[in-house]
Amino acid sequence: MQVNLDTQINAVTVYRDRALVKHRGKIQLTGSETELIIADLPLTLQSDSIRVKGVGNTPVRLLGVRTETVYQTEPVEERVADIVAEIENLTQQKQHLQNQIGSITLQQGFINSLKDKSVYHFARSLAQQETDLSATESLLQFMGDRQLNYATEITRLQQERQELNKQTIALEKRLKQIRKPSQNKSYSIFISLEAREAGEFILEASYVTNNASWLPLYDLQVNSQNKTIALDYLAEIKQNTGEDWLGVSLTLSTAKPGLGSLPPKLNPWFIDFPKPPPAPRLRSFARRARTITTESLEDEFGDLEELLDEITYGNAPPQAAEIVTANVEKAGSIVTFQVDGGGDIPSDNNPHKVTLFRDEYPANFDFIAIPKLVSFAYLQAQMINPQTGVTLLPGQANIFRDEEFVGKTSIPNIAPGQELTIDLGIDEGIQIERDLIERQVDKKLIGGQRRIIFAYKVTVTNLKDTAVNLIVKEQIPVSRDEKLKVKLMQTQPKIEPDKLGKLAWNLSLNSQEKQNIHYQFVVEHPPEKSVTGLDI
Repeated sequence: MQVNLDTQINAVTVYRDRALVKHRGKIQLTGSETELIIADLPLTLQSDSIRVKGVGNTPVRLLGVRTETVYQTEPVEERVADIVAEIENLTQQKQHLQNQIGSITLQQGFINSLKDKSVYHFARSLAQQETDLSATESLLQFMGDRQLNYATEITRLQQERQELNKQTIALEKRLKQIRKPSQNKSYSIFISLEAREAGEFILEASYVTNNASWLPLYDLQVNSQNKTIALDYLAEIKQNTGEDWLGVSLTLSTAKPGLGSLPPKLNPWFIDFPKPPPAPRLRSFARRARTITTESLEDEFGDLEELLDEITYGNAPPQAAEIVTANVEKAGSIVTFQVDGGGDIPSDNNPHKVTLFRDEYPANFDFIAIPKLVSFAYLQAQMINPQTGVTLLPGQANIFRDEEFVGKTSIPNIAPGQELTIDLGIDEGIQIERDLIERQVDKKLIGGQRRIIFAYKVTVTNLKDTAVNLIVKEQIPVSRDEKLKVKLMQTQPKIEPDKLGKLAWNLSLNSQEKQNIHYQFVVEHPPEKSVTGLDI
């Protein structure tokens, strides 16, 4: 005997490009059942990923699992009617809220008109001593309190109406999806079983589904006074699987199941002469049934004792939890985030954001100056992802510096123990001046070569109230011809250029301190040749 089993989605694990969905349903077996049917499943599921397990207070054998594509011959009028009724109910609620707002606005208008008329009256009465100051203060207090109450109540009602608007939009999208022709086709799972006695039985089925993903997002709060960076690790979840995830246990995983567990294998590289194509032939496909045992699935689905406790003692009472961050678990390089209370993700392909964790890291701050290009210094912060931390996946980050939004950046893959450098934009607290103090062409040739001498002076001033570390970057030209030579004559403070002629001074500047940097170089070339690229 076939029996339809009503199930609910109770847990979802979202990977970067797919999701593992778990259904759970309870049934009172009579002992005559031979097949349980879980119907109306989305076409996005991967049929070869289906797994089942079960537990009950009577012996049950799970014999096999198969799937079938079901075409609905009747329109989904009942589901459409339910959603239409919900939309009408929300519309009535919105209209009721709008009526309340109108009523309060009318009362608010009366108080405003009373205020306008009473100002002149009380001013004249006070001047003529026909009324006392306490009566005026009482009236003003009364009108002020009323005005505040009206404004607060209108704001609350408008927020409720906005929330109802969001729910209405979501239902209208769902209604549009249901009315699509593609919604008339779905999957059904058939679980063959053998139950010898009557009793209660709980079945769990899971499958992998496409059209689901999550992306990491970050908010970086930089505190330049405390020299810390507060990192908010967020997740943007999207899913268009055809099933709404409402009230589920939601887990986000950094695992990549699509890449497999083994490295790829090189097959032989054959070459040959072309051959005529073979004659077409018919292929037959046989549906393969799989025997499922609870022992083989124990590790994949967890401890069955939890389900047995549910049968024996009933469901545990719901407990309210404060939604702050996710519970983080590490298993080697794979990290999972168990989201508390974040399991309401409708199948609308819209982004839904949840907070995974928030942590604060000590940071080192450096100022970078490139006087040749700009007369300001740029602030950079360096933080280290601790060895006990989790891998920061590549994603976009919003940067806030002392509560001020300064821009966006991209965070690369940062493993535990790696350093992250964050650019924080221009800081006008560092003053930069760069001057060409010498450009001299020797009149006499030395060794048959003409010499051009260049000398620069860079002055940096720390206008900030605290000491800073400043990296000043300059450069000298690099020759592309062996007959054209560039020599660095002197630097102050003394440093050496790299292979590309770049110079970098690391300076420590106290508050209001000024320092000068000098460097001089010589360009030598044959007098009959002109030099390009010396426009400085």
